[in-house]
Amino acid sequence: MAGAGSGADLRRFFGPQSVALVGATEDLGRFAGRVLMRMTGFGFTGRLYPVNPRYSEVGGRRCYASVSDLPEPVDHVGIVVPASHVLGVLEDCARNGARFATIYTGGFAETGSEEGRRMQADLVACARASGIRLMGPNCNGMVSFVDRFAMTTSATIAGPRKAPGNVGVVSQSGGAGQTNVMWRAQELGLGISYQVSCGNSADLNILDFIAFMVEDDSTDAVMVLAEHIPDGARLFEVASRAAEREKPIVMIKLGRTDAGSQAAASHTGAMAGSDAICDVALRQCGILRVDDCNELAEVAMLLRTRRWPKGTRAGATTISGGNGVLLVDLGASVGVSFPEYAEQTRADLAAVLPKLATTANPTDVTNAVIGKPDIFRRCIETIAGDPGIDVVIPIFTMSPASDVRQAAEAAAVVDKPVAVLWTGGCNDDPAFVPRTLIEQGVPVYRNTLACLKAVRAAMRYGEFLQRRGRTPPLARPVGTDAGRARARLLAHTGALTERASKDVLAAYGFPCTREMLAVTADDAVRIAGTFGAPVAMKIESRDIPHKTESGAIRLGVMGEAAVRGAFDEIVGAARRYRPSAALDGVLVQQMAPPGGLEMMLGVINDPIFGPVVVAGLGGIHIEVLHDIAYRVGVIDADEAYRMLRELRGYRLLEGVRGAAPRDLACLCDLIARLSWFAEDCRDHVAELDINPVLLGPEGQGALVVDALVVRADP
Repeated sequence: MAGAGSGADLRRFFGPQSVALVGATEDLGRFAGRVLMRMTGFGFTGRLYPVNPRYSEVGGRRCYASVSDLPEPVDHVGIVVPASHVLGVLEDCARNGARFATIYTGGFAETGSEEGRRMQADLVACARASGIRLMGPNCNGMVSFVDRFAMTTSATIAGPRKAPGNVGVVSQSGGAGQTNVMWRAQELGLGISYQVSCGNSADLNILDFIAFMVEDDSTDAVMVLAEHIPDGARLFEVASRAAEREKPIVMIKLGRTDAGSQAAASHTGAMAGSDAICDVALRQCGILRVDDCNELAEVAMLLRTRRWPKGTRAGATTISGGNGVLLVDLGASVGVSFPEYAEQTRADLAAVLPKLATTANPTDVTNAVIGKPDIFRRCIETIAGDPGIDVVIPIFTMSPASDVRQAAEAAAVVDKPVAVLWTGGCNDDPAFVPRTLIEQGVPVYRNTLACLKAVRAAMRYGEFLQRRGRTPPLARPVGTDAGRARARLLAHTGALTERASKDVLAAYGFPCTREMLAVTADDAVRIAGTFGAPVAMKIESRDIPHKTESGAIRLGVMGEAAVRGAFDEIVGAARRYRPSAALDGVLVQQMAPPGGLEMMLGVINDPIFGPVVVAGLGGIHIEVLHDIAYRVGVIDADEAYRMLRELRGYRLLEGVRGAAPRDLACLCDLIARLSWFAEDCRDHVAELDINPVLLGPEGQGALVVDALVVRADP
């Protein structure tokens, strides 16, 4: 993807000293006219050059025929001309020495046409040759409240310019990013630092803009509305830097459904990967995924305070018992608990509250404290001081301004997050509203579930930062031989046979069944005799990767006659199933010991995120239950254990109804080894399926019974 990993310095993009607008006009019925109106109305104080060969003057300023005629190289050029003329204008910008260009015009790759894609590629080639960085095409521009610069048509910035805040907004969509996200967040009282709508992202993409905001000292959290992720590896890099600086990224990733994914692709000209994999990738790198635009702002409102909960325990105060019960009920649904306070906390609360109040959690302070100075503040500070509480949620209904202000005062001094839940209004000052406090930096919520979702998101981020701080550098498992595995892979094309697949896995320490290839029935009898026990017999053919479907498999075969008969039956079944298949022979294999739990391990090469490790219950369960967990990239055994905990069938691994616990340590080790294999051989493996791997009781290891590796197309 063009622009990925660019590390562009975007300070003059957002805060230019000189700007040109190509296609400039005073006609507000035209796109360029509205861009000019918004730019000048927003208070830009730098040098502004209208460019349009049809005019000598626009808006009282001299108008130039082309960008190359300008008296100086400009920092940022806005381009509003027909699609067929954009390349010529961009070449003109190159002659001028311009740094950045924003191309508003549509009609490029988003059309899905070959011509549109070619025209967009020509723009990128011109930019690469000249060093200009592009936003767009097919975009609606940007806004910098920090730099008092806007280059957009959006009516969301009409009227007096809002004060800058500490939350950035990045989207590919103009309307959704500027209205659903930025404008609605400002309506709530949240201050915005920067907003971009980067459209097709032919060059600069959402990751470039997120990276800029992560480094920017005026931005403490970033809200993202993403239609597609342009580069999975770069996303992890940007997210890692955000974690280093403790700057949370909250994201809506569109395309959860197949229909949604197709809509996103047609809108931006980008292909979407699997949403389940994307979901896991975002969690792995600490990006908080939410479902709707209001949730973006509600989560960012709490995260911008940069106070991270250390657990999932909350304490609450309320004057309404029903609101307290609702909080606890809904808290359980999202994973927020309300534990008992420490004995000292209860004693300190009792010393502050009237006799009828409770010191339970939530704390019903009763309406006797309404309007009393300092009581709410002291209660919140006391609860925040409890070592068993991670977040404080004071609940207000119809309250005097002084009571709610006490919560804001406490929120400013305690070292734990405070999320104010204000379900009603102010009964003594109509001008005092939730927005009043939000503009001052205090998180205020109108609905219980919205409050709890934001609190739980902050808890997840705190958990992520703690785990990240404790995680040692990844160490390669002992006994992995990447060179040997690659050599085995490169000896084949397409789908490898079971025996060849296991040979590759053995290079990474996977325990596989003992087996030999029989070309004749006599070979089969001889090989079976060396095992001295019942054997499994399977067709070996790269043209028949799924042996069960072909009927070319026999289990528990013992004795010369049975082995000969099975050999003939397997070959006959394979020939009937696929007459054109090349048959190597029959694999004679040790029977796996009874009692093992069937698991499936695999590798997917995702187009966005690269190698992905897959784990689930094996055998037919994988197809029927689709109980699968994913991880992107290289992981260790601890992360593999967290991965397995996500399976609905995880309890089977712990042992149920008298069954022995399974060898989880062995399975986690195998998953970690598989992740290293996937990364080491990422250019050579399209997919891998180990199904089943039989997992024995604790301490007894595992055994790979069947495996299929498919080479990547060179």
